[in-house]
Amino acid sequence: MFKKTVEAKAQQRLSGADRKKLKRTIRDRFPRASDADIDALLPPKAEITVSKFQNRVHVYGVEGGFPLFFNVDGRGSEIYPTVFALWELPEMLPYFMLKGGEVSRFVIGGADLMFPGISVAAEGLPSFSAGEPWAVKVPGNPAPIAVGSTTMSSAEALKAGLRGKALRIMHYYRDLLWESVEGHYVPNSGFLEDVVLEDPSFLASNQPSDSSEGATCESDVQQSCVNNENTEGSIDVNGAISDACAASMQNDSENAAKEITTDASDLKSTANVDAAKLDIELSSLSIEDVDSHLDRCLLQALHTTVKDKDLPMPGSTLWSNHVLPCRPSGITLDIKKSSHKKLSKWLQAKTSTGLITVKEDKYKKEAMLISVNRGHPEYLQFKPEKRPVEKVVQAGDSAASESRSQKALEVVEVYKSSVHVNPIFASVGADTGKLYSASEATDIVFKYIEKENLVKQTNKATVVLDATLCDALFKGAIKKGSTYPTEIHKKDLGATFINRMQAHHMVTRGGESVVRKGVLKTVQIMTERRQGNKKVTKVSGLETFLIDPEALASELQKKFACSTTVAELPGKKGLEVLIQGGVIDDVARHLLEQYGIPKRYIEVLDKTRK
Repeated sequence: MFKKTVEAKAQQRLSGADRKKLKRTIRDRFPRASDADIDALLPPKAEITVSKFQNRVHVYGVEGGFPLFFNVDGRGSEIYPTVFALWELPEMLPYFMLKGGEVSRFVIGGADLMFPGISVAAEGLPSFSAGEPWAVKVPGNPAPIAVGSTTMSSAEALKAGLRGKALRIMHYYRDLLWESVEGHYVPNSGFLEDVVLEDPSFLASNQPSDSSEGATCESDVQQSCVNNENTEGSIDVNGAISDACAASMQNDSENAAKEITTDASDLKSTANVDAAKLDIELSSLSIEDVDSHLDRCLLQALHTTVKDKDLPMPGSTLWSNHVLPCRPSGITLDIKKSSHKKLSKWLQAKTSTGLITVKEDKYKKEAMLISVNRGHPEYLQFKPEKRPVEKVVQAGDSAASESRSQKALEVVEVYKSSVHVNPIFASVGADTGKLYSASEATDIVFKYIEKENLVKQTNKATVVLDATLCDALFKGAIKKGSTYPTEIHKKDLGATFINRMQAHHMVTRGGESVVRKGVLKTVQIMTERRQGNKKVTKVSGLETFLIDPEALASELQKKFACSTTVAELPGKKGLEVLIQGGVIDDVARHLLEQYGIPKRYIEVLDKTRK
């Protein structure tokens, strides 16, 4: 899940309703965790953020803190705790105990867990169903090292003789999700590191020097792990290993854990110390300090990320996408801890100074940033800082613009020979299976005219029609009983000839190109009213121009600060994007400017206007 680097498309705060929904989902999916446990991870008064990635994974956490839960499909049905959360609540999930440190080396390398690598208790394999979230632990360590989903039920596993893949690993210690956290959360890292991987020198000192059995056991284990990793990308440490070797390996692991770790409670106590330090840092900020940070972050955003072309802008978008990313590292901004208490009041206060202009949208009941006074003394006197955060954002923007420029749209109308004009193509030796532009098709018919010498001598602008050319242009197109024409003007010849060919269109965006038969269909943007006199804007036909409806819905949700959904077209093939509100003109402008769709291919229909 987190083996490859994937950048987050957007990060935003959860609303009160979404926060309650998230906690309800966690409570239902993880019955082992009590309400107090969930509140300890996600405090009721803390701001909860969600980072949305391009692979549809959503990662949740407390603002300024560590990722605690992640959602695989973005719909809330498959949510898992991170290793960070499991270190706080190790018993949140049931767990499989590994047979030893050699197995853990492959688990934290990204391989899936096989049944032979699991230590089964004397009472037998615990009961579980397919698709359940389970954690992975090593002997002597209360801290889980990975989390995943079971691939089969316990009954199916017993029927298979405890062979095959047991757990599909979703997230593990030191994967890219872990590495993405700045200032890694490593409570007593020596404790965790030694128990997870075991001390190689300890293993070497505890192997019998005068017996080859121990060495053979270890080499067999390593060889089995390596072979299975290369062949299946999974762990199987028991394929050709005797029960005696497995027992010896497990005993060595337990002895190593006892000598390396003295107290597993260090994990919780260290986490509590870190949390206490964080609370002290936040509480040390006075109201004046918070106000000062807010003003500096606003000016930094106005200088670096807020562009005039993006205005008007909702206040919530200004706060989440521009002001918060400009805060200094280690500082958590909370508008409630300022003297203004509310975002709208703070923006109105800056309006009274003349720095910005803010008006309330009477329909959305939200403050909207209308304009920025870039000649204001505060704006002119402020010198924006060059921070690592800004460089990342600018690099992301340049990468996005570069990617967009590489994906410039190119639409070409092309034509293919039909049964009507095939004799003309055959006469001049042209390929009837090739696609031609309008000018190329016109050149072919004029080559035929030149070859057959059909230009009228008394009038060079007129072409005399022979039987072949007359049939190609008019056979089946003239009503019965009507007389076929004997000549045609040159200016009408090209259009008439092209109309008798098969129309196709070629759409190219970046390195992707597609050719479809027929006339190019337009993008349809329609606004209509729903129940409660609410407007909804529908966008369809995006696939024609190689636009991903899911990606566009995410863009528009962020741009217009409204809810968007993607649904199948009723009774037709394809998808449509539904946008809350009447934003028909804004969507058309976005498709024109950002995706390069020509105006003639955008069809607009507003059913709300009388």
